[in-house]
Formats: sequence, C-alpha cells, structure tokens
Amino acid sequence: MSLIQQNSIPLTGQALIDTDHGEFIALVNQLDSASNAEFPALFKQLYQHTERHFDSENRLMEESGFPAESEHKGEHQRVLSEFKQFQTRIDKGLIPFGRAFVKERLPQWFALHVATMDAALAAHVKLNSAALKLD
Repeated sequence: MSLIQQNSIPLTGQALIDTDHGEFIALVNQLDSASNAEFPALFKQLYQHTERHFDSENRLMEESGFPAESEHKGEHQRVLSEFKQFQTRIDKGLIPFGRAFVKERLPQWFALHVATMDAALAAHVKLNSAALKLD
C-alpha cells in the first residue's frame, strides 16, 4: 500500500500546484519501497522537487498579493530545514532516519499543508484572477 493515496489529497484547482503535488506523492511512495541503495538518490530528488515547488508557490504568493504569504513561506522554510537535516543524516549513511521522516512525518504534514495553506492560496489566486477579469 502507498504511503499517500493520490485520491486522498484534494486538488487545489491550480494546475501547476496539483501537478507538483502528484509528483511529490509519487516520489514519497517510491521512497517507501526503495532499497537502501536507491534511497539516498530518491530522497535528494524529493528534496530538490520540494524546493522547486516551494519556489513556484512563493512566486505565486508574491504575484497575487497573498495575505498569508509570510506564514506560508515560513512553513516552507521550516520544512526545507527539516529536509536539509535529514539529507545530512542520509549522506552519512543513516538511512533509517530518512525512512522515518518519509514514513512518519511527510504524509501527515503534506495532507494538512495541502488542505489548509495550499487550498487557501489557490482560493486566493482564483478569486483575484476573477476580479482581474472584471476590471
């Protein structure tokens, strides 16, 4: 069974965000079944994907004037800091620490983040896009 079921994560309605979320889910699920030899490269790929995704969301927040931008960006920084800590451990060969992070931390965090912060961002962007079309 997968760590994160694709249909358990709501779509935001923003194609770029939803596509990135699908890739995140696929990478997390690959990591769950990866061998110890495969795990370090896949974890680095997930980390880099997450950085790119957060950069994209950060730009979207800036461009749309998202009112909760500082909170959302703060959450991104906190999560990237965790990724960095676990990447360091994995680079030292401490694969079980990385597996625990992927299995016990990421699925719950991701579901909550999408349902709250990303949903609010998507709703804001949609509302602002509609308002711009009326002008």
